[in-house]
Amino acid sequence: YRGFSIAHNAASEAEVDSLYKEAIALGARQLKKPEKAFWGGYSSYVADPDGNLIEIAYNPFFPFNAAGELDI
Repeated sequence: YRGFSIAHNAASEAEVDSLYKEAIALGARQLKKPEKAFWGGYSSYVADPDGNLIEIAYNPFFPFNAAGELDI
């Protein structure tokens, strides 16, 4: 662990699943399979080939606007 992780906020649980599978297919290492999170969302973790952590998550409390941008 390098003291930080990168997060990708997905628009749905299905998108988390899809991005997780794509990351693994591209060489990422599985750390935590997508699952419901205690805070009400859905998340997973992978590590890129250099060992950097990437969270792929859906947060139902952070909606996306019409332009596809996270609206918090």
